Amino acid sequence: QVQLVESGGRLVQAGGSLSLSCAASGLTFSRYIMGWFRQAPGKEREFVAAIHWSGATYYADSVKGRFTISKDGTKNAVFLQLNSLKPEDTAVYYCAAQVTGRVYYPDQSSKYDYWGQGTQVTVSS
Repeated sequence: QVQLVESGGRLVQAGGSLSLSCAASGLTFSRYIMGWFRQAPGKEREFVAAIHWSGATYYADSVKGRFTISKDGTKNAVFLQLNSLKPEDTAVYYCAAQVTGRVYYPDQSSKYDYWGQGTQVTVSS
């Protein structure tokens, strides 16, 4: 049974930094691409970043240069470092896992197989 548990969300001031963690169990990282998505009130869930088991990373344009995704295969954990935070980054952040094959879709939420419950990030102005 796959479980994804996010942590690290909190209230932070604009310009500040935050680190989110996703603890994964029941899966082997070498078969998955791990992604972070977010959903703000009244908006659709949107792609933030993803990391392939090979280490390849993908980012939404809105966070490129500010957020960094990484993983620790020994701990089955994925991290998202958020820097230079803006009020528009306020959202519930979700960790997700997608089984990879020859073709995979890092930025498409519908292609992800497993989801965590989310962690709230609030950026005050």
